[in-house]
Amino acid sequence: MVLVSRLLFGAALAGAFLSLYIARLELCEPPHRLGVTVVASFFWIAGELLLPGLAVLCRDWRVLQGAVTMVLALVAALWWCPVLLLESPRWLLATRQLDRARDTLKALGQGSGSEHGSGHQQSLCPELQSLCEGSPQPQYHSVCDIFNTHIIWRNSVILGFTAFIGSGIHYCFTRNLEPHLPHFFSSYFTLVGTEATACIFIFLTAERFGRRAVLLLCTVLTGICSLLLLALTQYLLEFIVLTLSVVGITTSHAVTMLSIFFASEILPTVVRGAGLGLSVGASFVGKATAPITAIPNSHGFFLRHILFASFTILSILSIMLLPESQGHSLPQTLEDGDRERHPPLFHQPPHEDHMPLLAGPGSQHNYSNLTPSTTSETGSTVTPHEI
Repeated sequence: MVLVSRLLFGAALAGAFLSLYIARLELCEPPHRLGVTVVASFFWIAGELLLPGLAVLCRDWRVLQGAVTMVLALVAALWWCPVLLLESPRWLLATRQLDRARDTLKALGQGSGSEHGSGHQQSLCPELQSLCEGSPQPQYHSVCDIFNTHIIWRNSVILGFTAFIGSGIHYCFTRNLEPHLPHFFSSYFTLVGTEATACIFIFLTAERFGRRAVLLLCTVLTGICSLLLLALTQYLLEFIVLTLSVVGITTSHAVTMLSIFFASEILPTVVRGAGLGLSVGASFVGKATAPITAIPNSHGFFLRHILFASFTILSILSIMLLPESQGHSLPQTLEDGDRERHPPLFHQPPHEDHMPLLAGPGSQHNYSNLTPSTTSETGSTVTPHEI
């Protein structure tokens, strides 16, 4: 019963994490998506830092479990507070649930409490009214729809594979820290510190150089550290082994986090939850391979290290096929996701591309009803696309 309860608890926690992750992403404009995600990751890290202190205060694991349950009960109470926990209007519009989308947008406009929000609300009401003509039925999608596409399916497999490698190769580096960090708390705080460092590194680089280039860099660094430790551990000084292990832990954290964030940006809204769930599940599978190294009378650690080092090289080649999502609006439909092509590696992505929330299905830009044409100084009409 304990094992079954832990299984259900882990599934519920993963579902809550996934839902909150997507909700934050879909409420942000392109320039703010990465920053909001990194801030949320720091809240997660803060919880990891507080957990050892809470465990020391509680002493008994039953008391600790009760304290955690009380906190989760307070979070569950938000379900009955619609002002604090709203459904994603982007998903409602993409799935043609227009009545719920209208109510959610009105709640967001009223919650803003500013003239700017009221003006947006008044401009969106006619558009929602026009979309409601003909009583359109909701259009839901399942995870199977991903495998009926070409580009979306390929991108999902690549990023899921990269997340699997980042979380799986992590233990190959942490094992080298065990002789140097004999105490549990010192090793625990070191690992949490590398996770925080990875978040800061992603925040400083991914918005400037693009998601694909930074993911490629982190994967290359992870592979180099892994190969050096695999081939030269017995010939290197302990300080160098320790440094390579810390760098490998940090970059593997960055690979996992950036792969999940990258997948959330290139997956279309109608299947974003299902596709991102596959990527997160792949990272969990990578963590689950760690017990292989504990099999007695075997070379589990060595074989596992070789396997993941080889996978890293394969991942470096596959990342080249990914599109760039920096500054781009989130794709809405499956057709939008299948139009995501990979640019040249060092192509500078656009800084901003604000796509209206009410973009019609199957079109990446539908400005005709939302943005009026303007007239240039020469008297010629300037279209919204030219703007």
